Amino acid sequence: MRKIIFIFVTLMLSLHAAAQVQVVQNRPYTDLRPIHFGVLVGTHVQDLKFVNSGPQMIADENGNIVESLVTTDQSSWDIGFNVGVLAEFRLNTYFAFRFAPTLYFGARQLEFLNHKETDAQGAPVTRKQNLKTVYISTSADIIYASKRLNNVRPYIMAGVSPMLNLSGKSGDIVKLKQFDCMLEVGMGCDFYLPFFKLRPEFKFCFGLADVLDKEHYKEIKDKNLLKYAQSVNKANSRMIVLTFYFE
Repeated sequence: MRKIIFIFVTLMLSLHAAAQVQVVQNRPYTDLRPIHFGVLVGTHVQDLKFVNSGPQMIADENGNIVESLVTTDQSSWDIGFNVGVLAEFRLNTYFAFRFAPTLYFGARQLEFLNHKETDAQGAPVTRKQNLKTVYISTSADIIYASKRLNNVRPYIMAGVSPMLNLSGKSGDIVKLKQFDCMLEVGMGCDFYLPFFKLRPEFKFCFGLADVLDKEHYKEIKDKNLLKYAQSVNKANSRMIVLTFYFE
């Protein structure tokens, strides 16, 4: 992901420098329309920031109360896919409002370390969970763009994105709530091509709510999993998104 960020920033700076040379403008009146529509495709990674519960007393499968200490974290980032549509409204020369319903398909790899049980090497016993997610997002963003430079126009953006989680199974160790809301900040650049406008955009998304389903442990039938399910006290979603808009 660091390489993607470096390549994106380098590309933006290079194209900005190239735009200083005067060329024939493609689609010169496209930004004067009061409203226009488009489609988007992209890639992203999903992350969860956990607050662990620490030591706790858990009833085992025999009904005995034992002390447990399990720490939970996301062990890796899996590349996801996002696709959607957009409607953009011109506010004035530099500002625009964008509404972009989007589907996000992704997964998070969770790792649970049981510090009260060790393997043959003396390391904590590890358990993993592949937490797959499908989100419907309704992003609402304000875009501030610079003056157009020939066929290039860089911009920055910020907004909020209410999200509906369509995934989650009763057999999961950790389960997320159905609703979330994210703050979005990012940057991008418009490229005016002969037949359409291409807009690559890079943004960071920060969850504003605790998305951990704290009542999910009651649905777990295997009592051996309770120490893992109750190891987390809070979780916040985060995403890094690279999107290509076609308008």
